[in-house]
Amino acid sequence: MVILVLNCGSSSAKYQVYDWNHKKVLSVGVVERIGLEYSTIEQKSSGKETYSARFSSPTHKEAIELVLKMICDPKYGVINNLSEIGAIGHRVLHGGEVFKQSALVDENTLKILKDLIPLGPLHMPANIMGIEACMALLPNVPNAIVMDTAFHQTMDSEAFMYALPKEWYTKYNVRRYGFHGTSHLYCSKRASVLLGKKAKDTNVVIAHIGNGASVSAVKNGICIDTSMGLTPLEGLVMGTRSGDMDPAIMPYIMKNTNLTASEMDTILNKKSGLFGICGLTDRRDVEEAMNKGNKDAELAFKMEARRIKKYIGSYMFLLGKVDALVFTAGVGEFGSTMREMATMGLEEFGIVLDKKANALARSRNGEFLISSKKSKIKVFVIPTDEELVITEDAVALMKGTYKDHMHFKYSFASPKFVNKARQEGLREQVKKNPQLKKIIAENSWK
Repeated sequence: MVILVLNCGSSSAKYQVYDWNHKKVLSVGVVERIGLEYSTIEQKSSGKETYSARFSSPTHKEAIELVLKMICDPKYGVINNLSEIGAIGHRVLHGGEVFKQSALVDENTLKILKDLIPLGPLHMPANIMGIEACMALLPNVPNAIVMDTAFHQTMDSEAFMYALPKEWYTKYNVRRYGFHGTSHLYCSKRASVLLGKKAKDTNVVIAHIGNGASVSAVKNGICIDTSMGLTPLEGLVMGTRSGDMDPAIMPYIMKNTNLTASEMDTILNKKSGLFGICGLTDRRDVEEAMNKGNKDAELAFKMEARRIKKYIGSYMFLLGKVDALVFTAGVGEFGSTMREMATMGLEEFGIVLDKKANALARSRNGEFLISSKKSKIKVFVIPTDEELVITEDAVALMKGTYKDHMHFKYSFASPKFVNKARQEGLREQVKKNPQLKKIIAENSWK
């Protein structure tokens, strides 16, 4: 049996084919430019040539039709026919207050998701189109939805409420929801394993730093606070998003520039953050420009690091006792300079980096301990694996064994877990750089 995982964005569809019986990834791919003059597909399959092509994809339905065709293709595919697909797992942006955990899809589920579109107008329609396309093309295959917001639904009201007129919450659902929940779930479970503790006894701060970025405070295995809010705009300085700001800036600028609400929303989400300060979004480009003396790039880099540090510090105080700080996602996994700057000055609070270990830890194939022996709090780099969470949720829902994350046994929450998709890559990297072996986290998959 294989599990198909889909992540449908506004103009893209990422996918993964997972062999459940042998616990390994067979294929990954992405369709981009959906709805434009032409679309592109790239598929990488185990033991096969990479497939790439242009084609016409007016909607997500045509995109998914091609995905299903290519994963069965004799030359580039990985399965013989579509009957091998046991379930389809979908990443969904927003579950509101309705979906506090993953769920199977039926007509009522679809209706509720459509009612939630106003909370995620850019991503939710695409998520739903992907689900509906799969239901039409593979009517007998169960579809599971895994919400970005679900992991954060354990927050208490004093954490998720805003100090705004209460009727905005009761009438319009204005509250903090949080995002990247699937990543925060995975990394918090892996941190417990690396610490040799049970999730219910573990307190961690998770820093998911990518183009979009968020921090969460996880106490006794559950989320008690997170940096993103009603939308993914709040919180950290991101690639193109502003993060926290004085809301009075909006009417002030709108009055002086005659911007509409829609134009302001676009600027805050797509033209702010690092891009707004220095015109760059990729942290590698920002760091390179900073090292060449670009003052705007230096300012942007320092602003991001400072904001991350503020959230780490505040969440440490919320948790009281902290077992570990975890960095994950693209920048968190590769950005050694950002990790160093974001933790600089936290030594008095128990976080001391090993600079050599931090510089070495630049890989998506391994889990690394980058804190010094003097550090009271462990600092880990843990590559996230949202697709694996979605896969395991989909299988459990299909079999009727799914429970909330504190009462469900994920494979990656076991010390015996082996990530086969990354194991060989880690071995190759250790061969090239034996020093990596010294910082591979204890209890990590080898």
